[in-house]
Amino acid sequence: MTQPTPAIAVVLSGCGVYDGAEIHESVLTLLALDRQGAAYQCFAPDVDQAHVVNHLTGEESPESRNVLVESARIARGAVKPLSDYDADAFDAIIFPGGFGAAKNLCSFAFDGADCTINPDVEAAVRATHAARKPIGALCIAPALMAKIFEHAEVTIGQDEGTAEAITAMGGQHIKTTHGQVVIDPRLRLATSPCYMLDSTIGQIADGAENTVRTILEMVAEDRAAA
Repeated sequence: MTQPTPAIAVVLSGCGVYDGAEIHESVLTLLALDRQGAAYQCFAPDVDQAHVVNHLTGEESPESRNVLVESARIARGAVKPLSDYDADAFDAIIFPGGFGAAKNLCSFAFDGADCTINPDVEAAVRATHAARKPIGALCIAPALMAKIFEHAEVTIGQDEGTAEAITAMGGQHIKTTHGQVVIDPRLRLATSPCYMLDSTIGQIADGAENTVRTILEMVAEDRAAA
């Protein structure tokens, strides 16, 4: 009997590395899912961005933007409010990085280890974990997981300051380089550093592809055991 196509939720945090989802990481994650035989649905919280950054100058811009609306740029309009996420309808969930993950999905960029998590983000992650389904996180997004889950084993590459904050939140940080994936089997969590390292777009593709492959292998194991 043919198994149904894996359905993966991808959580975006806006559009643009400095104030939203990292576009390369997001698009390459979607590409990896498609090429590895999975279907995906994008989600984003329906909230205002923490702030808006001019990506040409790097300066803050005096305007307001909505995370869901901006995420629709990457998703070509096919994005749903994260409050609509139903863990029972998906086989796994993946979080690309970008400063939006640390500014809009939580307050890690501003508050470090004392950060708070967006309620819809925490609800989605905890519901996925409660269903014993895999969770993926790229770049800075693993810091979210260290805040949500006690003793989470994650990687953000080799940045000492971020690693120290993860340790302060009760997590365990594992140093990695390009394309490597850290698996926490207890949490069914797969993380990879991507642009937390000085990377080429090809190396970002490696990280996204390897993380997606790891997640889909977990999904296949779940189906085999069912």
